[in-house]
Amino acid sequence: MIALDVADLDVWFGHGEDRVDAVRGASFSVEKGGSFGLVGESGSGKSTVLRAITGLAPAWSGSIIVNGKPLGATRDRTFYGTVQMVFQDPYASLHPRHSVDKVLNETLRLHGIRDTNRRIPELLEQVGLGPSFRFRYPHQLSGGQRQRVAIARALAPEPSILLLDEPTSALDVSVQAEILNLLTDLRRERGLTYVMVSHDLSVVGHMTEKVAVMKGGEIVEVMDVAAMRAMTPSHPYTRHLLEASLGYKRAG
Repeated sequence: MIALDVADLDVWFGHGEDRVDAVRGASFSVEKGGSFGLVGESGSGKSTVLRAITGLAPAWSGSIIVNGKPLGATRDRTFYGTVQMVFQDPYASLHPRHSVDKVLNETLRLHGIRDTNRRIPELLEQVGLGPSFRFRYPHQLSGGQRQRVAIARALAPEPSILLLDEPTSALDVSVQAEILNLLTDLRRERGLTYVMVSHDLSVVGHMTEKVAVMKGGEIVEVMDVAAMRAMTPSHPYTRHLLEASLGYKRAG
C-alpha cells in the first residue's frame, strides 16, 4: 500500500516577474512503513517539498495523495492526525516560555485527546526522557533533549507518517546517532512511514531504503540505497554528490 504519493509537484513563491519556482515536476511515492530520503545541496527544494505536503507552502500544483486521499488547498485535523513534521532546529520549534508539559498538553488537546496526564508521561518515556523533564523549559534542555521533546510532540496525535526535515543537522555529532537510533526504533515499533530530508548522504543511507536526489528544484534521480552504497548512480550529479560525500574521486 502506498502511504504517500507525490506526482508532478510544482511549488513557487511570489507572482509575475517576482515568481520563483522552488520545485518543478517532483514525483515519488513511499510505501506504508517505508522510509524515503530527499537529498541535495542547500536550495535544491527538498525542504520545500515537505512544506508543500504539510500546507506550509500554499502555492503549489500537482498531486499529493496521503493514504489514498488526495490533498486540496487546506489541511484539516484529520490530516495532522496522520502526518506530522519534525523540524531542523529543536530550539526554534519549541516556544521558549512554554514548559514541556504545556507543549505536549496543547498538542494533545488540539487533537481532541483529553487524557493528558496519562499520555504525557507515556510520550516522554517513548522518546527516552523521564518524568523529571515534564516541567522543564527549553533553555533547561540540551539540543538532543529538545529534539526528543519535538519528536514527542510529533508523536502525540499518533500519526502514521513523519516528515523529518534535517532532524539532526543542528545537533552535536555525538548526539546525532542517539536521535537517529531513536527514530529507527520508533519506526520499527510503530510501523511509521518516514520521509527524511538531509544533505548528509551517510544519514540518509542509514535511515532510508530509497532516495530522491534533487538539483535546482527537480528530482534528477530516484535510487535504492543499495545502489547508492555501491556507487552506481545513473545521473552525473548524483555521482558528484556521492564522490563529494566520500571526499575523493574514484578512478575509472
